[in-house]
Amino acid sequence: MHFVSLTFFSMIDVEDGFLHHNAYRYLHRPALIFAACLVLVSLLLSIHLIFSHLRSYTKPAEQKWIVAVLLIVPIYATESIVSLWNPRLSLVCDILRNCYEAFALYSFGSYLIACLGGERRVVELLEDESRKMLNERLLKEEGEVPKNPKAFCNFFRRPCLLGKDLLNIEKFGLVQYMILKTLCAFLAFILELFDVYGDGEFKWYYGYPYMAVVLNFSQMWALYCLVQFYNVTHETLRPIKPLAKFISFKAIVFATWWQGVGIALLCSFGVLPKEEKIQTGLQDFLICIEMAVAAVAHIFVFPVKPYRSGLEQQQSDYGKIISTRETIKAASKEKEGKGAVIEKKETEVKCPGTSVKESIQDIVVGGGQHVVKDVVLTINQAIEPVEKGVTKIQETFHQRKVASDNKKEETAVEEHVQKKKKTVASVEEEGISESSSSSSVAVRRGNEEEIVISRKGQNT
Repeated sequence: MHFVSLTFFSMIDVEDGFLHHNAYRYLHRPALIFAACLVLVSLLLSIHLIFSHLRSYTKPAEQKWIVAVLLIVPIYATESIVSLWNPRLSLVCDILRNCYEAFALYSFGSYLIACLGGERRVVELLEDESRKMLNERLLKEEGEVPKNPKAFCNFFRRPCLLGKDLLNIEKFGLVQYMILKTLCAFLAFILELFDVYGDGEFKWYYGYPYMAVVLNFSQMWALYCLVQFYNVTHETLRPIKPLAKFISFKAIVFATWWQGVGIALLCSFGVLPKEEKIQTGLQDFLICIEMAVAAVAHIFVFPVKPYRSGLEQQQSDYGKIISTRETIKAASKEKEGKGAVIEKKETEVKCPGTSVKESIQDIVVGGGQHVVKDVVLTINQAIEPVEKGVTKIQETFHQRKVASDNKKEETAVEEHVQKKKKTVASVEEEGISESSSSSSVAVRRGNEEEIVISRKGQNT
């Protein structure tokens, strides 16, 4: 009976697997064609918007990060359609996608800082906000001074009080996610080579659940740092309509991550088939749809019109300079005909924002230098408390060693003193015993002499 039941359930499992395989085979091609159409739309819209910014490259400090954020759509869409077409490439595509996701989050934070006027201007703004908040608290609390206003706990309750420290925390939160995401992506590739990664498997002997917990915490912390920074600076950022930008970008980063975790959980609970190609295929198909929506949203959220109007203004100024220069040349020629000698100084003015090649070069070189600087700063900030802790531990061990050495010396000195005391005491005892023995001999002799004298007297 037991053998029959086992045979029955094994037949059911085989039948379910056969049904799932047939369903994947029948649905894969239509889904691939539909996703490819959406990817084509998203690529056309995103590339057109990116090249529009490159041609109207009038504010490099802002637009280099806009282009980096916009690139998330073609990169996500391309990797997803390749992974959907060939599931064996899904892990490599997922690694590249995760790496760029972290960089895009960092780029969005850098874009907000650039819109505020750069890091120096942001520091001044945050310090002003901190002073205003402190003054308001002083007035409300009748002159009472807040205790330690720049304590780390105020980051969760009143981030305005932190001043320039808020910028350091925000940058650290974004860069740590970029570093951890990249390291975990390559670690996942190494674990997959040894068949111990287990993508989507929540089992203790696989690496996936541990990295999912670490990356979840890291991403939540990075997004929370970005939200706190936005809460303090949203009034100043109002001209660029930051809320729409923040929601559109956060939806891409946050939704795709939790979407993958949710699909993995549904597969582990048996709601969806546990086949890896079905799990990754569903994730890739959904991302293709989402990237088409994001490409349309980016046209309205990151428009090129404000920068194009700046380019038109600069081009009109350039035209005025050229026309003025030509007028001066014509006037000088007329005067030369009359015999006058005029010294002419011409200034060559190059129309900015029109070279796509120079724009790309500035994005790669300037953006790369900025990233390296922030990564080095973040690593130093992470190492600094560790070095302080190690130094403190070394000082503690040194103090204990010195204390133990001093204690040993004191013990040795005490033992030496005790030995001396014992030696002196023994010498004194020997002296006392010798003196007592000599006195007893003298007494004995005296007694004997007295006895002899007394006997002589009696004889006489």
